[in-house]
Amino acid sequence: MRIVAGDFGGRRLSAVPGMATRPTTDKVKEALFNIIGPYFNGGISLDLYGGSGGLSIEGISRGIEHAVLVDRAYPAIKTIKGNIEVTKHPEKFTVLKMDSRKALTILQKQGKKFDLIYLDPPYAKQQIVKDMARLAELGLLNDNALVVAETNQEANLPIDIDSFRFIKKQSYGITVLNFYRFERG
Repeated sequence: MRIVAGDFGGRRLSAVPGMATRPTTDKVKEALFNIIGPYFNGGISLDLYGGSGGLSIEGISRGIEHAVLVDRAYPAIKTIKGNIEVTKHPEKFTVLKMDSRKALTILQKQGKKFDLIYLDPPYAKQQIVKDMARLAELGLLNDNALVVAETNQEANLPIDIDSFRFIKKQSYGITVLNFYRFERG
């Protein structure tokens, strides 16, 4: 696993030990960023299921200003922190060890708003729809925020989700990327 492009392009990242976390492959990561825009001019991202931190680190490498990563598992948090060290810019990251629901409540209290959200939870379909509704309900999304939901082939996310416009679905082997744009109702 590596950082594909941008300021930190080519640097190696570690995966979370064990089989509980499945990192986004470099091929899928590159395709994801080619779809949403290869480079950014600032913005804040949120990864509610951080895993190894690869997506957020890639985003920072490509111009996202700050990334918030959440994971409840200690091995994932340890891996995320190690991978952030590879960038030599820890100030661009906030890492929270807690479940996604608690994190969203804390982020709301802090007045945070996000431009890019990555969602790749276990039990994807049910959790992604709930997370998207909660993000909108808590006012955590800037206008036109982009949500990228990564699932397997079986998840079959709905196209119609309140407050979100479906943009695109793209398959890469067993991995499916679903793209939604937040539209304030």
